[in-house]
Amino acid sequence: MPRAFILVLDSLGIGAAPDADRYGDAGADTLGHIAEACAHGEADRKEVREGPLALPCMTSLGLGLAAELVTGKVPPGLAPSVLRGRFAAAREVSRGKDTPSGHWELAGTPVTFDWGVFPPQYPSFPESLTNAIIKQGGLPGILGNCAASGTEILANLGAEHMESGKPICYTSVDSVFQIAAHEETFGLERLLNLCELVRGLLDGYNIGRVIARPFVGEPGRFTRTPNRRDYSLEPPGETLLDRLKDAGREVVSVGKIADIFAHRGITKAVKGPDSDALFDLVEAEAANAPDGSLTFANFVEFDSEWGHRRDTAGYAAALERIDARLAGFLPRLKPGDLAVVTADHGCDPTWRGTDHTRECVPILLFGPAVLPGSAGLRASFADVGQTVARHLGIAPLDAGRAMDLD
Repeated sequence: MPRAFILVLDSLGIGAAPDADRYGDAGADTLGHIAEACAHGEADRKEVREGPLALPCMTSLGLGLAAELVTGKVPPGLAPSVLRGRFAAAREVSRGKDTPSGHWELAGTPVTFDWGVFPPQYPSFPESLTNAIIKQGGLPGILGNCAASGTEILANLGAEHMESGKPICYTSVDSVFQIAAHEETFGLERLLNLCELVRGLLDGYNIGRVIARPFVGEPGRFTRTPNRRDYSLEPPGETLLDRLKDAGREVVSVGKIADIFAHRGITKAVKGPDSDALFDLVEAEAANAPDGSLTFANFVEFDSEWGHRRDTAGYAAALERIDARLAGFLPRLKPGDLAVVTADHGCDPTWRGTDHTRECVPILLFGPAVLPGSAGLRASFADVGQTVARHLGIAPLDAGRAMDLD
């Protein structure tokens, strides 16, 4: 029986979506702009970057050709000399440019409703909500109460938080309520319990996620820890993960996948502190996962560490590291295995602001039986889930069209 692996390089968009202008993102291109900056020696905003972007494995799988389907040109240095995989690009039909929408659509359940969002200016949160959080959470108050960059709000309010015991609550253009707190002075378990409380208090607001943002350190030297936790709404319909679990298959979450799907449809969940550790877990599943299983991984650092922080050089270096890991992963695939490398949205590090960007995403399909070629420009991310469903021999999903692999 075959197996499948979906590897999400969180935020690796490959060019503005057809409706990007509605989101203020016309012209955004995460991969293309990174490649251009490297080729022209401009990717040095936060560290020195020398030389063009070098992604030999993903280039051979069709990454540059997938980008060409969207933008009409292959990014610098990403034209393959030999094609070893099947490639496609996909548009998003879900509303918004957030993490749950992208992942749920990849799993066959597009978001057809509008998410609730909070206004960016102070106070972002309704007084009745903040009063309930303070009272039920036993808090002296909250800080922030606005839209902000996570790193900037720590720098501005971290010291006051440590002195006052007030958690830092903030939002963004996405449908999120984020809570940052110091692991030592506030306590990690206390932060996670507070996030669970807020998740319940947000019933009726249609907010996609409550995100715990723990950090450590001293004023001027704060750093986030790997103990982030996402408290998501449940997907609005049956997903690929639900179908597989109901069929008695193993569904392995690597990274924050389980959080994104509200732990629904998951039989096993493993986490790691960074992309290398997560890839180690993927390789372990490649060695041990049973027939008929799905391993679904998210590599969040592209988004959290490089995209949102507008660090072009860091993003480029991270892509090169994951490319080397992928090269080592290919020989681990067994006959009948299907692997998919894709993304959930964009986060162009050259773009204005610090938010996600509305972009198309790559779909790189490979495995011992997958024939090289183009699967074209797809109408929905859901084509990924539908293709995996067919490969694993379960009933078709409600959304998406399966891609031919031969």
